[in-house]
Amino acid sequence: MHRGYLFAVLLFACQASAWAGSPHDTGDNAASATSVTNSTGERAVQTDRVIALIRLKLAGSVLSSNADPADLAALQAFYGSSNAAPLWMTDMGLSTRAQSALFEIEKADDWGLDAAAFELPSPFDLPAGPDDQASTEITLDLAILKYARFARGGRLNPRELSGLFDQAASLRDPKIVLMEIAAAKVPDAYLQSLHPQHEQFVRLRQALLRMRSEAAPNSADIRRLIVNMERWRWMPEDLGPLYVWSNTPEFMLYVVKDGSTIFADKTQVGTADDPTPVLSADMTTIVFNPEWIAPSSVLVKSLLPRLRKQNFSILDKYAFSVSYQGNPVNPTKVDWTRVNIRDYTFTQKPGSKSNLGKVKFLLPNRHDVLLHDTFAARRKVFQQSMRAIGYGCVRMENPQHFAEVLLSEDKGWSATEVSELWEHSVNSPVSLDRKIPVHLTYFTAVVDDTGKVTSFADLYGLDKKLATALFGNTATPAQAAPAIKKQPQEASALPAPNPGKREIVTATWYGNEFRGSRTASGEVFNPDGLTAAHKSLPFGTCLEVGNPRTRKTVIVRVNDRGPFTEGMTLDLSAGAARAIGMRSTQKVWMIRCAQTAEQ
Repeated sequence: MHRGYLFAVLLFACQASAWAGSPHDTGDNAASATSVTNSTGERAVQTDRVIALIRLKLAGSVLSSNADPADLAALQAFYGSSNAAPLWMTDMGLSTRAQSALFEIEKADDWGLDAAAFELPSPFDLPAGPDDQASTEITLDLAILKYARFARGGRLNPRELSGLFDQAASLRDPKIVLMEIAAAKVPDAYLQSLHPQHEQFVRLRQALLRMRSEAAPNSADIRRLIVNMERWRWMPEDLGPLYVWSNTPEFMLYVVKDGSTIFADKTQVGTADDPTPVLSADMTTIVFNPEWIAPSSVLVKSLLPRLRKQNFSILDKYAFSVSYQGNPVNPTKVDWTRVNIRDYTFTQKPGSKSNLGKVKFLLPNRHDVLLHDTFAARRKVFQQSMRAIGYGCVRMENPQHFAEVLLSEDKGWSATEVSELWEHSVNSPVSLDRKIPVHLTYFTAVVDDTGKVTSFADLYGLDKKLATALFGNTATPAQAAPAIKKQPQEASALPAPNPGKREIVTATWYGNEFRGSRTASGEVFNPDGLTAAHKSLPFGTCLEVGNPRTRKTVIVRVNDRGPFTEGMTLDLSAGAARAIGMRSTQKVWMIRCAQTAEQ
């Protein structure tokens, strides 16, 4: 039986008892009018006493130490007004409107929240007096404001969870919440409206309800849905009438117009060492056949060692020009053993060798992340299911079509006009008339229009972090990311080691002096990782390296060009060197992982 019905029966019984004990003198209208006046006056006095007690309790130390400060300040302002009256309480207990709000909060689990997180008063208890009325009023108020905050994504601060989340929940001012729910005809509907209205959030919730109704629901699947629902609370309330959605774990990008997908494309994203951040930013400019300025990590680790040996062919090979404070310089005339290479600018000309490919899409943000084309050797990666490679920017398989769609929507351009820029322009920027929102997201579960849930690997371990924060350390809501396959990279004229033979090579190691810089493959260097720099092996190559002295071995992945020391064949990260007991430059043996079983 519904709680509201039980409460109505109880209330009716109490009222009937009161009527039975009262004289019904219909002949004395004056006495009746006096009784009504006295009753009204008593209620006013009772209300004033309740409000005074509410104000006193809100100023007390108990609430100030436990309640959210913004919620407490909103309640103090609300009940501090001269015409304040209890919002939820009557002489007989909670009003029908109060019950509506209370029963909705009790169903918080249906919305991916935790109903146990909200302290609620009993919906049936009759108040013992004004003090009890005041306490019950405040308890329900605080539960409502907390629910509003949690519904809008305020359970956790995404930026504290991980630096990858460059997001902030769109919280509703608690003062506004109080005014809106006070004016709402149906408080439960108002509370429901505070949750995200995005289509994917609605679908995830429907999937959650279906899954919980099953005879034997999978707890890990339920947690995965809740984790992804929580992330939707951190998204902008309005994604835009036309927007770009790139979902990192899915390796897919979409253009959405008025709720319908008008373009979809495969993407390549950053590795776990150099991940693609989660953010929303506005696309402002499209640059056709762009230049690329090499970052300092490439300068120090890839170019400087060669330039110090007067090996200038690398600049021609990758079409680099060199300038100093904006003025062109002849690199052959610079003593690279004496200058700071970071003071020089190395610009890669547009063309087939360009790291950015034929086009880049600028969306100013503090991570300097952008969308762009890629060079020929990387295109094969689009045929793989696992496409986490390189640094944190997003590479696209069909960027020309993407540009056509955006410029058609923004400027009404034809595909021919875009093709002209694609084929013949040089470093040509096109400013958009209207900024286009771009949302780089991390959703490991999506639901299609038939209700089917598709899950993706937790590439960066962010599901695990969020699940731990929400449910504790036992939660494992999403599958781990699969191993990254060896990725294609640019060819090299240097000879590769014989893959069918164990080689004895001279190796050294490098560590904290390069921590945080980017390797030649675009990754952020972690000296404690198990990686290596080699002169010619493709990035991603797996090597088994052994120390003949200690007879210890380690498996490493090539992610950089090197070594930087004359006569060396291999640079090991400090972590790899420690693993085999290597303390200084020495001879080691190495063999490709695929050949290990044959030796």
